[in-house]
Amino acid sequence: MADSPSLPVFDSDDESAGRVEGRVRWRKFALLTVPAVAVTAGLGVALAQGALAASFAVSGQQFKVSATSLEGEGFAQYGSVDVNARQELIPVAVTAIKEAKLHSLCQSVVTTLPVIGDISLNLTAGQKAPVEASNLFVDATQLAGDAEFTNIEIGRDASTLDKGPAEAQGMQDLFAQQADKVSISSLQQTAWATNAGTFKLSGLSMNISKGKKECF
Repeated sequence: MADSPSLPVFDSDDESAGRVEGRVRWRKFALLTVPAVAVTAGLGVALAQGALAASFAVSGQQFKVSATSLEGEGFAQYGSVDVNARQELIPVAVTAIKEAKLHSLCQSVVTTLPVIGDISLNLTAGQKAPVEASNLFVDATQLAGDAEFTNIEIGRDASTLDKGPAEAQGMQDLFAQQADKVSISSLQQTAWATNAGTFKLSGLSMNISKGKKECF
């Protein structure tokens, strides 16, 4: 009768030791690779479901936005991620509004260049007639102001949002909130990206200057 297969013997000779070390390395490699594969797969699912925030690779610079007031119809807010050109993930809070009006809008971004130093790009609009936006999405990391909501729902599953723009839905099981209306005075926010179906800026003015000149 043929001998049955035997289990590996962990001998102290070089050949056996080499085989054992090889097995250990591959197991460690597998353990380290699984999380990375899972993250990549999760990112692929998020992309397929449109759960990622901005539809473009964001720059490496955040910008500041302020307004004396914002009035919006159809508000939704949920967590998501932006992706930059290096494929790095950036956590953001997405604020989505079906129809928005902003008064005295200011947008600023500061770029530091070699030799020249700080360069500021400033945009203003809506000093008389308000800035109007439809299907507005702002991917922000900071938001401040005095806010009032009408018929707000806090703690709703992000994948079931239905008061904001049609595309304003996050991933299942994640926290979100929504309201019929939102009003924010003394608005200040720092963001990575803004998307809008339409964006009407009355009284638009843009200028570039040396030094750091921000909206707040």
